[in-house]
Amino acid sequence: MDGQQAGIQDLATAIKMALHHGVDLVEIAPNAVPPVCRLVDFGKFKYEMAKKERESKKHQHANLVKEIQLTPRIDPHDLQIKLGHAIDFLCEDMKVKLNLRFKGREMAHTEIGFKVVNKFLTDIGPWGHPDNPPKLSGRAINVMVSPQPKNKRAKHPRGDDRPSMSSPAVTGSGKAQNASEGPEVLETPRGRISTEALSESSAMNSPFASLDLPPKAPTDSTPEGLT
Repeated sequence: MDGQQAGIQDLATAIKMALHHGVDLVEIAPNAVPPVCRLVDFGKFKYEMAKKERESKKHQHANLVKEIQLTPRIDPHDLQIKLGHAIDFLCEDMKVKLNLRFKGREMAHTEIGFKVVNKFLTDIGPWGHPDNPPKLSGRAINVMVSPQPKNKRAKHPRGDDRPSMSSPAVTGSGKAQNASEGPEVLETPRGRISTEALSESSAMNSPFASLDLPPKAPTDSTPEGLT
């Protein structure tokens, strides 16, 4: 009961010992010869095992490393997208490896690459910190970024902006409608756009918009045999 070994016992004796102490006889190593059992409270034993498993998963998650590829001439918009990905990884307690690779004559101006990397590290500071200063290795600059402690880490910048699927203003098709009366609005990768503006734009871009078509002849919708 207190961690001491009782030695090799037969099954009947082990069950009597468990009943005497008011606990359970739990087999923890069935493949051992002879099998190893413990006298424990089974409910408490399951709780401790689940707790150890959760802690193990946390450590495995923290050991994951995601790589972000940069270039010296990266577009500012692309840089912001890369920054958003890095923030996502850091907020999930993952490490981020920055890799900026030079091509051809870009090696003649490595200071530009260091400028890009240092700006990236400055922008990501509220969520992660570099383990070491950026280092030039061959034709690439590498630096490992670790997540900030949870009590010091900033909140996810898009955490409050993500639309809730349970909100009545958002449907499963990705369309969003204002609560007040107004034109329907579509969510697109470039932002929100009104369906009215989308229809007008489609009409202007249509190759048939400039054609002078004759008016459609009216049709008699009255069924035969009726007057």
